[in-house]
Amino acid sequence: MKTFDLLIPGEINPDLILSGDVEPQFGQAEKLVESAALAIGSSSVIAACGAARLGLKVAFIGICGDDLFGRFMLEEMRKCGIDTSAVIVDPHRSTGLTVILNKGHDRAMLTYPGTIPALRAEDISDDLLRQARHLHVASYFLQDGLRPGLPRLFERARALGLTISLDTNWDPTGTWEGVLDLLPLVNVFLPNEAEAKALTGAENVEEAASRLQVRVETAAIKLGQDGALGVSHGQRVRVPSIPVRVVDTVGAGDTFDAGFLYGYLNDWPLEKSLRLAAVCGALSTRAAGGTAAQPTLPEALSFL
Repeated sequence: MKTFDLLIPGEINPDLILSGDVEPQFGQAEKLVESAALAIGSSSVIAACGAARLGLKVAFIGICGDDLFGRFMLEEMRKCGIDTSAVIVDPHRSTGLTVILNKGHDRAMLTYPGTIPALRAEDISDDLLRQARHLHVASYFLQDGLRPGLPRLFERARALGLTISLDTNWDPTGTWEGVLDLLPLVNVFLPNEAEAKALTGAENVEEAASRLQVRVETAAIKLGQDGALGVSHGQRVRVPSIPVRVVDTVGAGDTFDAGFLYGYLNDWPLEKSLRLAAVCGALSTRAAGGTAAQPTLPEALSFL
C-alpha cells in the first residue's frame, strides 16, 4: 500500500488578486478596485488542493522562504489536507508572489519568481517517490531548476511504478522546448486548447489531439466553457462543461487536472474522467481565487 495517491513537486507562491477595473494608469494615477484578496497561488498547489478536496491523499515537495508568504502558503496547504513534510523552507530565500489583475473572464498576471524556480529534481528522493502512486508536474516553464532534470526524474518514477502527468502551462518564450521529447515518459498530458495547438503546430484542437495521440498515452485538452476533448488508446471523447456564474477563472485548469487525475487513478473510463474534470474546473470559477470554490467529490458527482 502506498502512503499517497499523488506526489506533486512544484512552486509555492500566493496570489494577490485585485478585481474590478484593474487596468493601471501610469503617471502616478490611483484607481480603486472592487476587491483584493491574498489567496493560495501556484498551479501546482491549486491542483494539489483540488485533488485533496476530492479525497485523494496528496504529498507536496517544493521550496519556500521562511517569510510571511511562505508561512501563509504552508498553513493553507495543510488546511487543505496536503502533506507538506517534504517541503524545504529556506530562510535565505524569499517566497514568490503573483499579482493577478482580474476582470472576470480575463486576467493579467505579474509574478515575482522568488523560490519558484529553486526546486531541483535531485531534491526528490527515491524514498519519497516510493510512497506515491502518481507523480504530477505543472508549471513546467516556470520551474527552471526542476525542468532540466525531469527526464531522469520521470524515468526514476516509472521504474518505481508511478504513473506520471504533466501540465506545462503556457510557454512565455513560445518555443515549447523539450516538451515533445518528454511526452513519451508521460501517461497523462493536460494542456488547454491554446497550449495544445501551439505545441503541435495544429490549426485546430481536433488536429492537435490527433498529433498528441501518437506521442502520449492519454491527453485531456481543456476547452474552457466548451468542456474538454480527450484521446486515449484510440478513443476520442468530447464532453460539455456545465453553466456557472463565473467570478474568477484563476486555477480552473488546475482544478480540471485534479478532477481528471481522480478518475484516472480510480480506473474510470476516459469519458467519465473528462466529465468530472470539466465539472470540477467549472465549479472552481464560482469564487475568487483558485481554491475557494473547489468542489468535494459528492458535489462534483451530483453534476455528472
